[in-house]
Amino acid sequence: MQRLSTLDVPARDRLAYLHDFVARHVAGLRFRPEDADSFAFNLSAYFLDGRTTVGTACYSAVFGERPKDLLAADGRQDYLLTIHTSDYEVAMEGKSPLIIKAGDITLVNEGSAMAFALPATLLKVVSLEEARLAALAPRVRMRALHHISASAAGASLLTGYADLLRAAAPDGEAGRRLASSHLYDLAALVIQGGSADTAEQVRPSLGAARLELVKAEMLRQLTDPELSVAAIARRQGITPRYIQRLFEQEGLTFSEFLRDARLDLARKSLDMPGAATVSAIAFDAGFNDLSHFNRVFRQRFGATPTEIKAAALRRCQ
Repeated sequence: MQRLSTLDVPARDRLAYLHDFVARHVAGLRFRPEDADSFAFNLSAYFLDGRTTVGTACYSAVFGERPKDLLAADGRQDYLLTIHTSDYEVAMEGKSPLIIKAGDITLVNEGSAMAFALPATLLKVVSLEEARLAALAPRVRMRALHHISASAAGASLLTGYADLLRAAAPDGEAGRRLASSHLYDLAALVIQGGSADTAEQVRPSLGAARLELVKAEMLRQLTDPELSVAAIARRQGITPRYIQRLFEQEGLTFSEFLRDARLDLARKSLDMPGAATVSAIAFDAGFNDLSHFNRVFRQRFGATPTEIKAAALRRCQ
């Protein structure tokens, strides 16, 4: 993960560092702050493979452009997929400005001149290789700017999966390649309109991305003793049976994943100095039956919760 913020560089060098960071990691752009004295930014970029990058950028109000001299200098032709937390304005060369609503997706080809005006915003960005994307979604070459509503078919799955990659980047080259493949498949689904035929072509990636979102939702709600597959399905807008099938493809069940995640949480708590009682830790981890907790804990770790807690106390003495 590469990072840069205004706290890292002297005020006089802010724009130079910003232009260099964005050009090396995402795109060739030129920025002009609305207020140079108070201008601030915080950027991060993570590389998956080839020319595929996921990142975030937090800006105070700024104007930006990709002018013709930069087009001629760097020759970039890839696509930038962006999602903003605020409404903003973008204009392609020779066309009237377009207002993009917060949460909508834009996909812009770097081979075209453009300009944009951003209020203070958090921007999520994915840089996608043009040839690789076009092979999956030929429609992408029909225009330089694609504006996709946040409610479009597949949009929430694409943005949710990209968010997961930013929050928890995959380890190792193989993991990065697989995540990148899923990302292109999901982007193609959205660009092609989310048709049934397109969805069928990318079904493995759809399932993998959805399962990762389900797991992330489960981990966020882990300590809720009432958490169920039905509750997760409602939040994800899918059926409980579909979730169960996704887990079955990994050789486990929803309940097994939930149990093991709660056991891992309890084990971590028991290993901490000054841990609470075993019963308190069990209930805080989402278990509502102490005898069941003790039994499955021993099966998982080969020791009782009391033994793990005692060992942690001895280490502190």
